[in-house]
Amino acid sequence: MNSQPTTQDAVSVRLVQMREVMKREGVDALLVPSADPHLSEYLPGYWQGRQWLSGFQGSVGTLVLTADFAGLWADSRYWEQAEKELAGSGIELVKLLPGQPGPLDWLAEQTPAGGAVAVDGAVMAVASARQLGAKLAARDVRLVTDKDLLAQIWHDRPALPLNPVYEHLPPQATVSRADKLAAVRQAMQEKGADWHFLATLDDIAWLLNLRGSDVSYNPVFVAFALIGRASATLFVAPSKVDASLRGVLAADGIELRDYVEVGGALAAIEPGARVLVDPARVTSGLLDNLAGEVQLVEAINPSTFAKSRKSEADLAHIRRAMEQDGAALCEFFTWFESAVGQETITEVDIDLHLSAARARRPDFVSLSFATIAAFNGNGAMPHYRATDESHAVIEGDGLLLIDSGGQYLGGTTDVTRMVPIGSPTLEQKQDCTRVLKGVIALSRARFPRGILSPLLDAIARAPLWAEHVDYGHGTGHGVGYFMNVHEGPQVIAYQAAAAPQTAMQAGMITSIEPGTYRPGQWGVRIENLVFNRESGKSAFGDFLEFETLTLCPIDTRCLLPALLSVDEREWLNTYHATVRARLSPLLSGAALAWLDTRTAAI
Repeated sequence: MNSQPTTQDAVSVRLVQMREVMKREGVDALLVPSADPHLSEYLPGYWQGRQWLSGFQGSVGTLVLTADFAGLWADSRYWEQAEKELAGSGIELVKLLPGQPGPLDWLAEQTPAGGAVAVDGAVMAVASARQLGAKLAARDVRLVTDKDLLAQIWHDRPALPLNPVYEHLPPQATVSRADKLAAVRQAMQEKGADWHFLATLDDIAWLLNLRGSDVSYNPVFVAFALIGRASATLFVAPSKVDASLRGVLAADGIELRDYVEVGGALAAIEPGARVLVDPARVTSGLLDNLAGEVQLVEAINPSTFAKSRKSEADLAHIRRAMEQDGAALCEFFTWFESAVGQETITEVDIDLHLSAARARRPDFVSLSFATIAAFNGNGAMPHYRATDESHAVIEGDGLLLIDSGGQYLGGTTDVTRMVPIGSPTLEQKQDCTRVLKGVIALSRARFPRGILSPLLDAIARAPLWAEHVDYGHGTGHGVGYFMNVHEGPQVIAYQAAAAPQTAMQAGMITSIEPGTYRPGQWGVRIENLVFNRESGKSAFGDFLEFETLTLCPIDTRCLLPALLSVDEREWLNTYHATVRARLSPLLSGAALAWLDTRTAAI
């Protein structure tokens, strides 16, 4: 018999300990978001408190704990995973659904009048803290943001990462940090700001042409930045920057200070100064350091807009990265198709072989996210991750979903393809064809410059909605340039707010990835990255269209070609001709033969 405590047992003990801390601190409810002081998507271990306290391994979720309730709010991407991982822990999965109370609303409704809700302000966005504070104040509930209650019981908390920082150099770095800083200072001047404070790691890395490896899959490093009209300070652990890079940064007017000194630097900003901050991208705990007389100028970070709009010089490198990534995928699929049915292959093996294929390619740095290799029922979980302890063997009949990507010095990739195993069913092929129709519909769209990106979502969903089918996640996210695979400000999702900053502009790179998920049976998703390019002008204004960047065959064995219109077949054949022309020079032998076969016209 296994005498070791289970994860659920450990979580149950931690919940008991946390409730004791809450009682001692006079707190009625504790909110634990999936966040760090930089509001990152992927968190260094030091800030994975929600995961440690709940046992839920998904990257997004919010835990609420009271004396007699524990709930984990998650969206549909994580429902199956959360149900499995929370079972027996005493934590209830609360499904995020339109019209249903989210964690903030639930706290406002359930916390008794005169009570207190605690959240570590160091990891809660200003906008979220204000929203929660207003909801609670209406019911005479106090919001406590100056305590990290987790620290009182998390005794083996991981240390902060100390990986080295390095330069992103020309030719891939196409704009100098001096020019980027000048553009940010121009934006500051236009808004009348004396200072600009940055906490988000991708903004800092992009602005200063620096990269790191502190966060899984995103080439960023833990730091803060404070930009003045004539100064720039980077707050980073001293051991992370070597003497040579220190000299380079000093020559560009960038002062280095220790990461832990950021609070004092904010407190030292002169009263009456105006500080530009993005309330959605900085935490309330950080801004609590500012003197009361300091004025906030609230707007989206200028760098967020700038880095979303890739230049023609950037695109030349991105297109080369897409070619190398596509060649790696061809080599992987050549191996896979020759090996499946001949040897035992698991979902974990797929991750290993695909990662190795990418690693052989020039300028490859790392994966851009954890590979999703999901066979049949596992594919119904959009963010499924195979492990050594829990995975499927690829055998029999069905569908294999592979969602993967790489970080290259000249670009970031993200691609999803469906692979037939044995003989897929008619219904499985119908799902694959319907999803492809959604991809094609949006890929072919033309739209006015400046249209708010969430409004484009219905174009991809229309072929699915026509058959009473839908999916719970968004259709598209922005993608960085050797940067975060999920990047704003644009997002193609009807669930997202159609805010002014989501306007589509030339140069943006976005994913197109509709899907269909049948719990316990299979999942389908097909994904390409596309680039916003000029389409033309008319009496009605400027228009944009998409250029498909991703180069990888779409397996026609998963499709029912009779369900595709003539125009849709023409799109697919043209796409495959482009893939063949662009990738053939990088392949030879069996991989080249595989490419020719999989790009044959239908």
